[in-house]
Parts: sequence; structure tokens; C-alpha cells
Amino acid sequence: MLKTEKIKMGSSENIASANMAKFEELNRLAEMGDAARIEKQHQAGKLTARERIAILLDKGTFVEIDKFVIHRCHNFGLEKNQHPGDGIVGGYGKIDGRLVYVYAYDFTVFGGSLSRTNADKIVKLQKLALKMGAPIIALNDSGGARIQEGVSSLAGYGDIFYQNTIASGVIPQISVILGPCAGGACYSPALTDFIFMVKEHSHMFVTGPDVVKTVTHEEIDKEGLGGAQTHNSTSGVAHFLGENEEETLMMVRELLTFLPSNNMDDPPYSPVSGGQEFDSEKLNTFIPADPSKPYDMKELIENIVDNGYFFQVQENFAQNILCGLARIEGKVVGIVANQPALQAGVLDIDASDKAARFIRFCDCFSIPIVSFVDVPGFMPGKTQEHGGIIRHGAKIVYAYVEATVPKITVITRKAYGGAYIVMSSKHTGADINFAYPNAEIAVMGQDGAVNILYKKVSDEEKEKARKEYEDKFSNPYRAAELGYVDEIILPSQTREKLIQALDMTHTKIRSNPAKKHGNIPL
Repeated sequence: MLKTEKIKMGSSENIASANMAKFEELNRLAEMGDAARIEKQHQAGKLTARERIAILLDKGTFVEIDKFVIHRCHNFGLEKNQHPGDGIVGGYGKIDGRLVYVYAYDFTVFGGSLSRTNADKIVKLQKLALKMGAPIIALNDSGGARIQEGVSSLAGYGDIFYQNTIASGVIPQISVILGPCAGGACYSPALTDFIFMVKEHSHMFVTGPDVVKTVTHEEIDKEGLGGAQTHNSTSGVAHFLGENEEETLMMVRELLTFLPSNNMDDPPYSPVSGGQEFDSEKLNTFIPADPSKPYDMKELIENIVDNGYFFQVQENFAQNILCGLARIEGKVVGIVANQPALQAGVLDIDASDKAARFIRFCDCFSIPIVSFVDVPGFMPGKTQEHGGIIRHGAKIVYAYVEATVPKITVITRKAYGGAYIVMSSKHTGADINFAYPNAEIAVMGQDGAVNILYKKVSDEEKEKARKEYEDKFSNPYRAAELGYVDEIILPSQTREKLIQALDMTHTKIRSNPAKKHGNIPL
């Protein structure tokens, strides 16, 4: 070999070695992070971005994108402080063998603040998820906009919000709040389909406690203002509450078992596990004969659905209505049900919002809706009227009418007045309507009706009128005679009848009139 050839070969080897060394160093910096900051994160009871992704995804499936991206800011000396990845870890992987996209804010890098460059990373993943028709999951732990970047950081949020909106109803979007989420950062989670929070560690608010105190003179801590309990029970901003990060991330995996990857796919089918038994006869005596006595609608549902499993959404918010996902003979269904055990199952502002949003989600992703109705009406009172119960109640009407998925309704007991119409009646587009023999379908209950119709008669005459009203209206037969109820069934027949109805409506084809979009009463 000539001397010059040996020199060239040696140079090539040196270059390759140098390139490998640079790659390994950058890779180490990106993956290892700052040990002191990671330790601080752990001491706060929080996992790192990479640890969270490792728990969420199937083992060994994560493929990272834009690992070496760095910020381009030269303000306040920030150009001297750069980290590979710049505070966002993102890419794609699998959950139960299905493709998902995920990005996680890394609080150990600039407090997880959003830069222009890591906003671009997020937008890239959002666009990929949309193109591939796969769910996207955001793991939030961020101090908000990166102040040093000014409006560039804010523009990044705007771009993320834009993609959230475009993807809405096309792919499932899930947000998990695992630390702070303040200011403009709140609005991306709010635009997604579901928000998960962790007890004591998750906080969301547009303005923090210090600003609140300055502006309104209210004294409140961050937990009371925007903690996980607050948003799961009072505001209704969040949908799920976990005890810790591991449990919360497992709940995300569980939710995805009910959801299709996109709006063109069917929800995942899962055969009924062997040996499942249903005590159907129990249901015939489950509902009290006295219409004033409460019962637990959740327990009734659990006696009907596969494996007795009802995965509730917003379990702690507006508990007078139940919303959630279940399976009936392996098919995913969305369930909306009045809860007579709380406030007699009455509809109010919060219940209306909760139900309407869930109905629209189910319709987006081709999930049939099963409604269990036991509702005495809408909540009366100045607070509700001044709060806009008319507008909020109209949202349920709008959602049910707009929905083109199969809609099946079971009236278990009371269905009074406007609430009867609202709760997926035949008049608002339900495909199949069942009623139990003890159902009461009327303008109002017998006592209220008699007191209006017979104000000035004796108690004896009122009792006679009450019996007449009960015979004529406090039953499902008048509605059945008019075709408003398709079939009167025994409670023990509910599961069988729902299986038949779901099978019959499986091929349903319905589209709404061509339009840009409707004007839902927000």
C-alpha cells in the first residue's frame, strides 16, 4: 500500500471516530440530562419526561424525533445555555401494539418552558399524528412560555392550539397534567378530548395565586385554585384523577382500549371474557316501586355491560349524570345516564355541559350512545336561570340531534317534561327507545300536575284526580301507543334488547345537511 493511501485511510478513521464521539456525547447529554435537576424532580415526587414515556408506551417501542434540537434564542445570555432536545422529549411508539404519538415536557430543562424550537417539535408530531391517523398524548409539566423568547414563545403556543383544533374529531387527543400548567399553556389541554391529573402534583390555572391576590384580593393556594381535585370535581376542566403518576399513565392506556385510532376506524372490539354471568332477574326488583326513592344507576349499568365494567368519565363532576365507556357483547358503547341517587337525577348546568361534550366525543369517533333515563326535569332556581340553564340545556339537545351514530334509549323510571325530550327521545333522533313497565312519561309528576289542574278542589277530589292522572299519564303506555316508545321491556331483558338493537343499528347510515358547521349554543 502506498504511503499516501495509508495517510488517507488513517484520516478517514480519525474522522469517523470523531463523528462517533460527537454523536455519543450529544446522545448522552440528551438522554441523561442534568443529574442534580433530575434528583430534584424525584425529590418532588415526580418522574422525568423519559421515565413517564417509558411507563406509558409498550416496552422498547419508543422512537424519538428531534432529539438534538436546540433553541435559537440569543437574549439574556441564553445562547450560552443550550441543551439537546431543549426541554421536549417526543416521538412515537405503541400502546397495546397500536401506534401513538407522544411528547413530554422536561421540567429539568428550563423548567419545561416552551421555546419556539420545541413548539416546532410539538407541531411536527401533531402533523404526523394527523397524517398517520393515530392518537397523540401530551405529558405536561411546564412553567409556561419561555420569557427570554418573548412573542416567539407565544407564537409557538398559537401554532400548537391551531393543530389541536384542526385535529379535533379526527384523532383522539389526550393531555396528562403532571406538574404545573399555567397561563396560555392551559389552552392546549383544554382543546384536547380528555385531561388527566394527579393528586397534589398537578395544577392548572390561567393566573396563579399571587396574581389573583393582587387583582381580586382573594387569598387562595394553588391547590384550591387549580389543583387536581378542584378541576375534577368543581370546574369540570379535567376528566380523570389519578393517585400518582404511574396510576394516571395506566389510566391513559386503559382509555385507549375503548377508542379507535381515528375517526375512520371502528372502536376496538373485545370479546366477552369466558364464564361471565348476568343476574338479569335481579333487575326486575332493583328499581323501587316508590318513584320518590333513589337507587344507584351505576349499579344497574354494571349489571348490564360486559364484565360489569363501566369506565366513567368525569366521575367526580356533576355526579347527577353519569358518562362513560363500556362494552356490550364486545362492542364499545358510550353511556349517558341520569343518576337518581344524587339530586334525583335532575339536569342542571354542569350536568348539561358534561353530557353534551361526551355525546359529541362519541359521535366524533363512531361510538354508539346508550342513554338510561330517569329524570324529573331541569333544576329550578335563580342560580340556574341566571347561570344560563336554557343555553346549557340546549347543548344536550344539540348534541343528541347532531349525533349520527346509533342512539338507543332506555327509560327506567321518570321522564318528565323538557328533560324527557332532551334525553335522547324519539323526537330528538333516537333510533330505538325502550321503557320499563314502571316508567312515567309525562309533562310532570302527578302531584305537580294535580296541584296545577285542580287548585281549588277538596283533598278527596285531588286524590281522585291524582289516581286518574296516574292511570292516564304516569306510565309508558300512552307513549307506546303513539310510537314514541318502540318497545316496553322488563328490566331483566335490557342486556338482550341492547345487544339486538346494537346489532341492528350497526350499519346505520345518516348524514346531516351539508354545511360549514352548526352554531352550537356554547
